[in-house]
Amino acid sequence: MVFSSVLFLFRFLPVFFICYYVAPGRMKNFILLLGSLFFYAWGEPVYVLLMLFSTLSDYVHGRLIEKYRGGGRAKLFLVSSVLINLLVLCFFKYADFLIQTVNVLFGTSIPPLNLPLPIGISFYTFQTMSYTIDVYRGEAEVQRNLLDFGVFVTMFPQLIAGPIVKYRDVEERLHNRSVDICTVSCGMKRFCVGLAKKVLIANNIGELWSEISGMNLGEISALTAWLGILAFAFQIYFDFSGYSDMAIGLGKMMGFYFPENFNYPYISASVTEFWRRWHISLGSWFREYVYIPLGGNRKGLPRQLVNIFIVWMLTGIWHGAGWNFLLWGLWFAFFLSLEKLFLGKILSGLPRAAGILYNSLLVLVGWVLFALETPEQIWGYLKAMAGAGGVLDSQGLYLGRQYIVLFALAAVAATPLFTRLVKQLEHSGTGLGIGVYRLGEKVIPVILLILAVAGIVDASYNPFLYFRF
Repeated sequence: MVFSSVLFLFRFLPVFFICYYVAPGRMKNFILLLGSLFFYAWGEPVYVLLMLFSTLSDYVHGRLIEKYRGGGRAKLFLVSSVLINLLVLCFFKYADFLIQTVNVLFGTSIPPLNLPLPIGISFYTFQTMSYTIDVYRGEAEVQRNLLDFGVFVTMFPQLIAGPIVKYRDVEERLHNRSVDICTVSCGMKRFCVGLAKKVLIANNIGELWSEISGMNLGEISALTAWLGILAFAFQIYFDFSGYSDMAIGLGKMMGFYFPENFNYPYISASVTEFWRRWHISLGSWFREYVYIPLGGNRKGLPRQLVNIFIVWMLTGIWHGAGWNFLLWGLWFAFFLSLEKLFLGKILSGLPRAAGILYNSLLVLVGWVLFALETPEQIWGYLKAMAGAGGVLDSQGLYLGRQYIVLFALAAVAATPLFTRLVKQLEHSGTGLGIGVYRLGEKVIPVILLILAVAGIVDASYNPFLYFRF
């Protein structure tokens, strides 16, 4: 399956871009729409109809909001648009979770629907909601061309796992964009870096997490447990940020500029800073469309804390239909609130290293809540991290030695060290430094691409963690 997926991807992209670059002017959007629908249909043919329904629904609602702007009907159509999007999302993503909860609470035996989750539904429903909300607010012009709007909804680079693109971010470029050799080259390099992050780091270190999380949690040592959750932390970061890099790179190759989604979150010195650096597009969406409309920080501290908890309950549930995701969201809401109350001032007076250590501990515990589904698994893993099964054992020492190089590579790659080095070489002002920079920017992406393709073809472990969201 992995091998066939790679073959599809590397057959699809060259054919698509040849057609795209050859197509004249306005035909490019037609090619992009067809290519995006084909890309999505390859994975989930039936759910293309669901995506087309969402596209048509929000296109019509946008036109109706514009037509009745200033009156009560405009608000009615906005509410209708948001409700339809949320009902579609809740039905496919949360129906079985609600059924299971009802069965547990009331002793019923309602059979689950067992519907497969449409890939990327959490991302494209948020995107289409942002469109109708912005049109209602007057922050975006209504899109009268159904083809252009369809391109916005279905655009394949960021369709599956983000970043979440607001309509106004790409509004102008939907009908007026151009690319040159420099932009295409920059996009290709970004794509290669993202693919390498995903395949060379996330996939390989994810195998360690898969191995440790499948062990008997009552018997693993603290060392083994910490190695496991560190592996998951690096896996989810390089998996998701790698996909975002690929999406941003492919977008540049077509003349689109998608928002950045990660900014080295693991160097954060507080939970507040972490969530300004992690999944930036999601945080921005919730802030703009939920937190600020609820009152943000404008109605006093007590109301602000309530708003934080509401937003983070929704953020947790957005990630998945399970109580562990709700608990994960509340975990961060609690510490964000503490930082608003008093902890932020304390952290600002400490050395940055102390803040990074504090944030890393909370984030790693949070990843336990995120990665494991049942209370028994979560509690068992947290006890193992605390040393219930012993501090050290031969198994943990063996796994540590086996993965030490990969951990070191991941740790360095999760910091801006490489980026700063590249900038220093680029602006060094010396012939040697600039020469090394120019050689590296051409050779390194090619090497990364070759290694990544070889790694995918040779691997049997190749999950995309955020596909399920």
